Amino acid sequence: MDARVVEELRAVLGRDGVLAERARRTPYEADGLAFARCLPELVLLPRDTRETAAALRVLAAHGIPVVPRGAGTGLSGGATPVEGGVVIGTARMRRILALDADNRLARVQAGVVNADLGRAAARHGLFYAPDPSSQKACTIGGNVGENSSGPHGFRHGSTTRHVLGLVLVTPEGDVLDLSRPEHDPHGYDLVGLFVGSEGLLGIATEITVALLPLPPLVETMLALFRDLDSACDAVSDLVAARLEPTAIEVLDQLTIEAVEASVLAAGYPKDAAAVLLLESEGSEAEVASTLGAIEPLLRARGAFEVRRARDELERARLWAGRKGAYGAMGRVAPDLYVCDAVVPRTRLAEIVRVTIAICQARGLRVANVFHAGDGNLHPNIPYDRRDAGQLARVLEAGDAILDAVLAVGGSLTGEHGVGLEKIGAMGRAFSPDDLDAQCRVRDAWDPARRMNPGKLLPVHACRETHTRDPRGGAR
Repeated sequence: MDARVVEELRAVLGRDGVLAERARRTPYEADGLAFARCLPELVLLPRDTRETAAALRVLAAHGIPVVPRGAGTGLSGGATPVEGGVVIGTARMRRILALDADNRLARVQAGVVNADLGRAAARHGLFYAPDPSSQKACTIGGNVGENSSGPHGFRHGSTTRHVLGLVLVTPEGDVLDLSRPEHDPHGYDLVGLFVGSEGLLGIATEITVALLPLPPLVETMLALFRDLDSACDAVSDLVAARLEPTAIEVLDQLTIEAVEASVLAAGYPKDAAAVLLLESEGSEAEVASTLGAIEPLLRARGAFEVRRARDELERARLWAGRKGAYGAMGRVAPDLYVCDAVVPRTRLAEIVRVTIAICQARGLRVANVFHAGDGNLHPNIPYDRRDAGQLARVLEAGDAILDAVLAVGGSLTGEHGVGLEKIGAMGRAFSPDDLDAQCRVRDAWDPARRMNPGKLLPVHACRETHTRDPRGGAR
């Protein structure tokens, strides 16, 4: 990076806001898609909207590409740096600016950790609903970029449902204040457009979110099955019966074994081929009615045991095991490729079987743990990225799984985003006209295409001439 540019940025952000030494940049070379790596030229850490805007103006003047980054927990390569570009991280933007309990909303900086907001809200008898499994580390800004969801998305929905307003900084460094909540906004819904845009349109620096009242009662149920198909079919039955627990999660046997061998051992029985983790919230009568109607359906599908958490401690253990499943898979292999796709819930068992067959045909193991109520599959393929042949088989399996999902009317992503990981499948999911419309929206915000280039939208769709693909080769 030109020394004059570095000095311009230091004048804006201070010396602590510009990471130029290689050792300090290296932790930012990848997100959770660990095989895709690129060392950024610089890492910038602004403290607020004003500094973010000033930094983007400097970068725009020099035509430098920008990759926004939250906590780096994303799994699709959305925060992977690009050659010749800089990363703008939100690690120093971690203030809860306001928490209005009367109106049930909070205004936070983009770097606020999801779980920290939850703890702050709980002191007022409220909670923030979106709960990605990485919520102890992931940030609200990152959740906005990916439209993250989580286990309780079955009832409460993904991030977009809970975002009331944004303060945005455009690629040119202009500030766009969309932070005043409006039930019926005039003109285009720019907030809705921005949520899930994966860093292509600018950077959100402040977010206004809705909070919900803590329910009077929450109960967690665990159902044990002797085969994975039956657990999936039970989910289809629950949805068809119009029952609405707050969460419906499936964990298969390999996931159970990994969790129970880890520090997050939750008490999942190792003799179960699959478990369903369900939760209901509401009044005592509502919870009793919901779980009472669910249990016979589970048993009719072959659940050999149905139990309820005895107390809050056991409930917390059951959820810690589920949310820690990704980390627990480190006991199986040094790396984990996490697929993310959505299928019609009537096709769950079918596509899970197909997924297993795809992996077995390539000599790969697969652990299935997923948001079953949403039909949001997460086949986890353990592997070793140091083995180039194995990595190639993993990527091939991921593509084949996406083809199977699209063939039954599913979608490419439920919450992890497209990023680098699924960009090659965008042309299979969308027509050229669809892709062209998406590109025109992007160009309206960033005609120079400096924001997160090479992500989400295929090069040929946006008529770009070239870009580097960290998976190898050019797209």
